Amino acid sequence: MTLQELQEQALQLPISDRWRLVQSVLASIQQETLSPISENSTEKPFTELDPWTQSLIGVIQLVGENPTESYVDYLERKYR
Repeated sequence: MTLQELQEQALQLPISDRWRLVQSVLASIQQETLSPISENSTEKPFTELDPWTQSLIGVIQLVGENPTESYVDYLERKYR
């Protein structure tokens, strides 16, 4: 089956089935592309998150920032 044939068949599905298909394919891609978490780590794999939540991973980056300091700055600006 070609990609074009697959797309044509997918477009014939009801919208709810297409959403489930999209979420399933997205979860599969993310599972294959995310760096593996070490076995000693206490963090849970991202694949256990809802697909929408998974899509937010990496959107906000706090490189070189202290999260506590940033939050204090935010509160100072908010309550001035």
